[in-house]
Amino acid sequence: MEGYEQIFRENVIPEVPNLAIYIPNFITQEEEDEIIKHINNTPLPKWTQLSHRRLQNWGGIPHPKGMIAEQIPCWLQKYINKVSSCNIFEKNKQPNHVLINEYLSGQGIMAHSDGPLFYPIVTTISCGSHTLLDFYKRLNSTEQHQSNLEFSFLLERRSLFILQENLYHNYLHSIAERESDIISKSVIKNLSICGEQFSEGEVLKRGIRLSLTIRHVPKTSKLKLRIG
Repeated sequence: MEGYEQIFRENVIPEVPNLAIYIPNFITQEEEDEIIKHINNTPLPKWTQLSHRRLQNWGGIPHPKGMIAEQIPCWLQKYINKVSSCNIFEKNKQPNHVLINEYLSGQGIMAHSDGPLFYPIVTTISCGSHTLLDFYKRLNSTEQHQSNLEFSFLLERRSLFILQENLYHNYLHSIAERESDIISKSVIKNLSICGEQFSEGEVLKRGIRLSLTIRHVPKTSKLKLRIG
């Protein structure tokens, strides 16, 4: 999409290891409403219920032996194409998987990395509510068990966040389990390029957040599973 190279230059998050990009208002209000409607209308068996959130896999379920590729519905492919048009991914590494997470207010996810099942570029569209994404340095076995918080990013609703390279390989990311977030300019590194302006100490209450994590799974198979 013409002009995205300039947008990327303007939206690289300063003060953090390469390479994190944050684009506020990547989708419109109408597109956000469309996404939320489709997700909420998804049949219950498509949801996987975890202890602190629930999720949907589209395109298949990633597995070390290979993901059995499944067709992605048109309404969701639309947003894969929108992300792909930014020329983030190489031609032979186009997104083929979407993980949809639903976070209720107070829910989160423990510190983790996306690991070797995925090509090391993660793109996330946020809908319905903001969240605060926290980053910790990955520790080796000789270091202390608990790492200190290094920095955070405020992910506004309708934004696109791109995580890759050093941030993918050498850091863990998490979402704290709380119902609100407090703005700290010393910790949150992307405030200068957010769509809205925020004040130090401002409290942001969380609502229901639906995130679309769009990635490439290198190892896939077109074989159909035999049932029975």
